[in-house]
Amino acid sequence: MRLPLVFILTTVVIDAMGIGLIFPIMPTLILEVEGGTLGDAALWGGVLSSVFAVMQFLFGPVLGNLSDAYGRRPILLVSLIVMALDYLVMAVAGSIWLLLIGRIVGGITAATHATAAAFVADQSRPEEKATNFGLLSAAFGVGFVIGPMIGGLLAEMGTRAPFYAAALLAGLNFVLGWFVMPETVTDATRRAFTWRRANPLGAFRAMMQIPGITGLLWVYLLYSIAIYVYPAIWAYFTLARFDWSPQMIGLSLGVYGTALVLVQGGLLRYITRWFGERRTVIYGHLFEFLGFGVLAFVTSGLFALLFTPITALGAVVTPTLQAMMSKRVANDQQGELQGVMAAVQALSMVLSPLMMTSVFAAFTSQGAPVFLPGAPFLLALGLMAVGLVVFLRVPRREV
Repeated sequence: MRLPLVFILTTVVIDAMGIGLIFPIMPTLILEVEGGTLGDAALWGGVLSSVFAVMQFLFGPVLGNLSDAYGRRPILLVSLIVMALDYLVMAVAGSIWLLLIGRIVGGITAATHATAAAFVADQSRPEEKATNFGLLSAAFGVGFVIGPMIGGLLAEMGTRAPFYAAALLAGLNFVLGWFVMPETVTDATRRAFTWRRANPLGAFRAMMQIPGITGLLWVYLLYSIAIYVYPAIWAYFTLARFDWSPQMIGLSLGVYGTALVLVQGGLLRYITRWFGERRTVIYGHLFEFLGFGVLAFVTSGLFALLFTPITALGAVVTPTLQAMMSKRVANDQQGELQGVMAAVQALSMVLSPLMMTSVFAAFTSQGAPVFLPGAPFLLALGLMAVGLVVFLRVPRREV
């Protein structure tokens, strides 16, 4: 494997560790600074996630276009240093409003994953894109395995400890990137920055003029909204259904992340080779249906933990869709495409937490018609089913 790709994968691992560190303690932290019930905490958690995502939606295309014009290196390094500062703000926040401000600032420059994806696109031949995007997703999964487990352990030292650890990781990653990160945008692939294409509407308009992109972006949006049910409600769902501790929540996320790494970092290359990209997307949707259907009604914590790795078998859709779209854009539009995809994912992060936590609160409240903490998984299943229908209606010549 080429050294630049090794570096960018390491970068994504460290970034994901920083994100995963804080997952297990968010319910406890929100209850600590705001009070109220677990359902109230879930709603505030949805608001914090959605505000962060709104900023990503607005600024993702801007940063993607900036990376096409000025390079991947400066955008990535600035994002990392602001991420470190954002975690420090979260560490000292004594009110829900300061947490909210921290999420706003952090969301504006949270472009590390999109910039890394543009870097991978720069470095990959067309036939390598699905595999390399799978490695990128797997790297995120590695960090996702390590992060929640460490976060659960650090929670024993207090709810603020994971934020300090995340700030340290982001800061060390910045230092590493300063000395090692190469630049992949050359004069031949550099494209002038214009605000007309940098705003979300302009960027979407430019992408939708490319054949085959519009339908795939819709599938990507619906899939992203559905799959975000895991980070949106998992901590609340497992606490309400199984009374899991932060350590147990971290362990379960680590199990899921391990399976995700094995699927995206190993199995994906064989699945796309056997089935082709179109059938791989269909296969992934079908496995997600199975996972959502089971988790919606499971009542045994042990069974849920043992079943968690199986749910990861469907995690082939995102990198495959990334590869399909990356092949359809010019070399000087890779950053723009990744910015648009980051905006789509951010939009899903706006909609999904609000939708999923609202459904969770409705079905766990005292006045609920039936106590069903897994209800958000049924909503996710329905959304993903619509996405599969959209994908099947895209003409075969475009996929």
